[in-house]
Amino acid sequence: MHWYLGHFYRHNGSVTTATHALNAPAHPAPNRPNMVSVGTVVWLSSELMFFAALFAMYFTLRAASPEMWATETAKLNVPFALINTIILVSSSFSCQFGVFRAEDLQPRRTGGIFNLKQWGMVEWFILTVILGAIFVSVQAYEYTELVAHGIALNSNAYGSAFYMTTGFHGLHVAGGLIAFLLIIGRAYLARNFGHYEATSAIVVSYYWHFVDVVWIALFAIIYFLK
Repeated sequence: MHWYLGHFYRHNGSVTTATHALNAPAHPAPNRPNMVSVGTVVWLSSELMFFAALFAMYFTLRAASPEMWATETAKLNVPFALINTIILVSSSFSCQFGVFRAEDLQPRRTGGIFNLKQWGMVEWFILTVILGAIFVSVQAYEYTELVAHGIALNSNAYGSAFYMTTGFHGLHVAGGLIAFLLIIGRAYLARNFGHYEATSAIVVSYYWHFVDVVWIALFAIIYFLK
């Protein structure tokens, strides 16, 4: 009898221990951040500091030569630049529509070319490239007009500040256009469009939105703070 009770208690103790082990919550897995997201944030932070330095240079020169700024800014074609700004801002919307299609893993259109609802990531990104190229082309034309009015890179402090701030931004826009073309090419070459390709498209969209926001700030400072 004593042997049976001892065997019973040992057996039930093992069952109880096993039951507690099953019911005990497992140690939560460490929530590691996505390295692509971390890299993108660090990269855009460095770009933000770069443009912050350009803004600081612009305001410093402007404070040192207020009369020059009042004279030179009067030569700017604000309506012309406003239209160009609207073109660039609209490219952010087409870019985001392309991101939505990339998240749905739809690289190309499934309907007619004029059926925007059936467009894929490629079609929206091509439209974004076209709008961005128009922006860069219009800005280059604006440069030629300003040079004809005596505002050149080496003419005075205003010319240096204007071309450095807007010029570096234009180079960033051109870099974004090249990135879009690479994403479009990868979409055509990929046998199976998956999350890897979609993540690349999303990262490029972050950069493009950042460039657009920077231009809105530049446009407000350069063309309206006279």
